[in-house]
Parts: sequence; structure tokens; C-alpha cells
Amino acid sequence: MLSEGAEPGFGAAAAATSSGMAGERSWRRSRHRLHGCSAEDLRAWRRERESALRSARRQQQLISKRRLCEDTLTDEEQIGTTDIEAIAPLSEQEVSQLLRKIQRGTEDRAQSLNRLRWGLRHEETQQQFIRLEGSIRVLIGLFTSSLADLQMEAARCLHELSHSSHPDVVEACLPATAYLLTYLSGHSIALIELCLYTLGNLAVERNVVTKQLLPQGIIPVLASCIQSPHVVVQEGAGYVLSQLLQSQDASTDIIPLVLESTISHHMLRLVCSNLEDGIGAAIECAWGLHYIICSRVNNSLLISRRTVPSLLQVLLKLASMISTTSAEGFEMLVCPVVRCVSNLLAEDEVGNIELLVEEECLLRALFVFIQCFLPKHLFIVQECLWLINNLTADNSLFCFSLLNMDHFPCMLKLLCYQMLSMMVLMVLCNIAAQGASYCQTLHQKAVLPPLISALSLSESQVVSQDMELLNLLFLHWPEAAVDFVAQSGLQALEQHQDNLQLQEQVKALIQTASQLVAHRQDFP
Repeated sequence: MLSEGAEPGFGAAAAATSSGMAGERSWRRSRHRLHGCSAEDLRAWRRERESALRSARRQQQLISKRRLCEDTLTDEEQIGTTDIEAIAPLSEQEVSQLLRKIQRGTEDRAQSLNRLRWGLRHEETQQQFIRLEGSIRVLIGLFTSSLADLQMEAARCLHELSHSSHPDVVEACLPATAYLLTYLSGHSIALIELCLYTLGNLAVERNVVTKQLLPQGIIPVLASCIQSPHVVVQEGAGYVLSQLLQSQDASTDIIPLVLESTISHHMLRLVCSNLEDGIGAAIECAWGLHYIICSRVNNSLLISRRTVPSLLQVLLKLASMISTTSAEGFEMLVCPVVRCVSNLLAEDEVGNIELLVEEECLLRALFVFIQCFLPKHLFIVQECLWLINNLTADNSLFCFSLLNMDHFPCMLKLLCYQMLSMMVLMVLCNIAAQGASYCQTLHQKAVLPPLISALSLSESQVVSQDMELLNLLFLHWPEAAVDFVAQSGLQALEQHQDNLQLQEQVKALIQTASQLVAHRQDFP
């Protein structure tokens, strides 16, 4: 599962900055719309803004190293020591003594390896070990031996070394990569799992990937592992792929190979099936698909394989499962699946794709996630809003369904969360851009009070987006401007008159509202 570094910041600051830069251009265009700008112009500036925001939301890499936790009290009993002694770092002399015992082939080699493995959990012990002449050669010798117990203990020692972030320790492990790959075709599931996570840890290092693992054939081997009937092997293969797909050269060296193989097909299959028993594999593969999609190497291929409809069905199934069971832990799968769908829907090629689900069914599933993960996991709510934004952009069917759902008041309540307000306002703008009848319904559903309250927020980009929405409402439904003035909206706007970023918008919106009110008074 994605434990370390799994909960990303989601680029909220970057997205806000991007929206601010795009906001000035889009606001000027929307002002021109009042003087006869066409509907196509309005769609054009919205596409420009969407492109900037999507670019800003390409996430930082979430590479992490993973340690398998297979240890039990039996380990301490085998070592013959206390818990504190077992987890303590080893001195240089102790490391040297253990290595001599292992080399001499005495009866307690397995016990010595076990004690060494515990010591290798500490960085100082790792560096002491690799400095000893022949130490890695001895370890690899035992790893490739025919004695199963020694082989497994040596593999665990290599696994501990792979967890190091020190470049010298990582480099010392390189002679083992060919053997690690070889044993992925073996019969011991426990050893295969251990080798996979060791390779996944080493794959963090760019040079290891390009100089060792790719030439040694890691992609074909993973293509075989991901088809294993064993869930732990599927999950381990997904972990290695997730690490590889995040490397700096992934878009040129790795992702094309993955797309040419059957791997991406099986990743999608694991995301879509057996969620009850294989959710760990589904999580790893979903993140892997997310990294492939973010690279934009060949998203048209993924779209042609009906990836979007398949993932939408996963979301519906997850919503059903969350409705009947505890939602704890599901956020680790919901997040990457929602991201995959959002990013694929943003592609030009997906414009006419058949979603294979009713608009209301999909929206209801997203609101299940929103309600379940509020307020503990706001980042999931943000991702769901991003998908709703992509679904409603230039799509009257989704706008109509959302506007007439019983969940719509929940959407307005999300404006009180500063982290979510920007995305809520963008979705509401998508609805308002559909024209007079939609703006009339927004007005009837009491959208003005929360919009006026949002004008008091300190975030300039949010206030700017709020004013864009108000501008659309006034344009298509002038009665909204009358109520806005009656509800002290002008006073809420005036507090931003000295803000250099906002004063042009403020001035234009005040003028628009005042003119519309005066016009209604002249022609009641």
C-alpha cells in the first residue's frame, strides 16, 4: 500500500497561482462579453484557464522506500537477546565478528545473519558493513545458495540495505540486481515478494534504473509478475512499477516500454477487479496508471482501450462499498482513480467518449466520497471537485444533473473550506456559463449569500473567481444583480478596491451591478 508519502499536498498553492495568472486574462474577456463577446469566445477563455490549471496540478513525485514488516517475536528468540539489543546499531567490531561467523560456515550462520539483518536497519551499521572487504560478495553468495533458510536471511539483509538513502550503500547493492530479477521467476512467493520490494527500493535511484535494471530486463519480468495469481506478488510488482514510473527519465526510457508491453492492460485489470481481496495491488497499479497518464506519452492509447469507462465503473463500485462499510483506507484508492479519470477527461481526444454511466449516478458517487471524507481527508474532496469540474466544463447534461441534485446544497456548503472554495467556484462557473435558465436556477437555489460571504476571504485568487461567477450571473440573469445589491453585495466588493490585483474586477463588477439595478428601476 502507499504508506509513506501517500498523502500529497496536491499542488493547491501552484493551482492558485496559476489561476491567478490566468484570471486577469479571463476577466478581461468576460468583461468584453458584456459588450457582445460571443459564446465561443467565452468557451475559449475557459479552455485557456483549464489548461493552465491542469498544468499546475501535475503533482510532485511521491517516491518512497518500503520495508516489509515480516518480523515476529521469534526473531528475538532466535537472536537470543532482548528487544532493545535487537534493534540497536552494531559496532564495527560486532559487524566484523558476525561476518567472520557467516564466512566460516559455523552452525549459527542463520542466527548470525538474523542478528546482522537487525543491525542493518541502522545507517551507521550499513556503512560499516559495506566497508568490510568482501561483505557484499559473501551476502550475495548466501543469497544464491541452495539453502532456503540462509537464502531468505541473506535476502532480508539485502532488503535492509536497499532501504538506505546513502549513495554508497545503494551502489554496493548493484551486483545483486541481476540475481534479484532472476528469483522473480522462482517458486517461493515469500522470496519473490522480498525481491520485488528490494528492487522497488533500489529503483528510486536514477542510475540504478538506467544502468542496471532496464538493460537487465526488468520490464519483461514485471510483465510476468503482474500476471501472477498471488496477490502479494501483484502488489509488489505494482510497487516496483510505481517507483519506476516516477523516475526522471520515465517518459522517455520506461513509459514507452510499459505501454508497448501488456503491463498497462494488467494494471487496469487489477484496479478494476477483486477490490475486496486485492485492494493493495489495486492501489499500487492505480498510482502507476496516474503517473503514466500525467506523462502524456500516449494517453490516446489508454483512451482507446476504454480506460475511462472502466475506471468510472470502479468509482461506482467504490462508492457502493463505502456506503455499506467503513471508508477508512479507501482514500488511498479513490484518490489515484479520480485523478486518472480527471486527467484523461481533460484530453482533447476524450471529448466524445461514451462514459457508460448516467450523469447522476457518477455525480452521486462523487458526493458519497465527498461526504465520507469530510473533513478528515479534504484532499480527496478536492480531487472529487476537480473531476466534477472536468465533467461539467462545456457539458450541459452534467451541469443540469448537478444543479438539480439534492446534493447541490452540499456543494454550496463546501465554500466555507478555504482549501475547496476555488474548485467549488469553478464548478459553479461551469454551470453559470450554460446560460440564463441555469443562472436563474442558481439564483433560486440561494447561491448569492455564500458568494457574498466568500468575498470576505483573504485569498485574492478565490475572490477573483467569485467575481467571475457573479459576473456570469449578472450577465445571464440580471435579477441576481438586483438581489446582490439589496443584500449588501456592493459593500462586500468595496473592501477590495485597494487591492491592486482585484481593483479592475471590483470596479467593473460594481459598475455592472449598478447599471443593471438602475435599468430595472427605469424599466420595472
